[in-house]
Amino acid sequence: MQFDIITLFPDFFTSPLASGLLGRALEKGIAKVNFINPRDFAPDKHRRVDDEPYGGGVGMLLKPEPIFAAVESLPVLPRREIILMTPQGEPLNQPILWDLAAHYDQLVLVCGHYEGVDERICQHLVTREISLGDFVLTCGEIPALTILNGVIRLLPGTVGKEASLKEESFEAGLLDYPQYTRPPTFRGWEVPGVLRSGNHESIAHWRYQQQLKRTRERRPDLWEKWQESKDS
Repeated sequence: MQFDIITLFPDFFTSPLASGLLGRALEKGIAKVNFINPRDFAPDKHRRVDDEPYGGGVGMLLKPEPIFAAVESLPVLPRREIILMTPQGEPLNQPILWDLAAHYDQLVLVCGHYEGVDERICQHLVTREISLGDFVLTCGEIPALTILNGVIRLLPGTVGKEASLKEESFEAGLLDYPQYTRPPTFRGWEVPGVLRSGNHESIAHWRYQQQLKRTRERRPDLWEKWQESKDS
């Protein structure tokens, strides 16, 4: 999969993309990441990419010319999504990550800055707007890195045991169950006996009950959606 990141700060991604699963996935060619700096497409000699908003207001906006030019400089793959990372977008969740991993060959991620972007970028360039949640960050690079991480780990060959991807939080609409490792006793806290019993049927039942309990207690919103899905 091809990732094209429209960013004023490409160095932000250097360490994360050189480490761990992401680094190995890029080395193996599972994904390719390309960085495009809008300043290289600014129409003036000062390489200015921002300006004051019409009508007044606090802060600056990213201008449309450099963003459009940066995106239009890219080759177009058959299945492409142009995503703006913005608090006004749809909240990111696991189904969105699966959709992006399964149905697209090219993701163009536009990283916002300052107080936002010219609305014409939203209306006439990007095809999707995504948010990490109901809060504001200093830059769009953080959510863009989240998209990179979340999608690349779902691509075939990135995770050693791909079956584990189906057993994580949110995959079945429920939070994940508690997990333990050695030693069996730590500071007086015991690993639940059922997990050491060797009875796989009992373990599966315990884990499922823990998922229900944890989701009901910690995420009532998910619990309600899960119940609705079971009733439908």
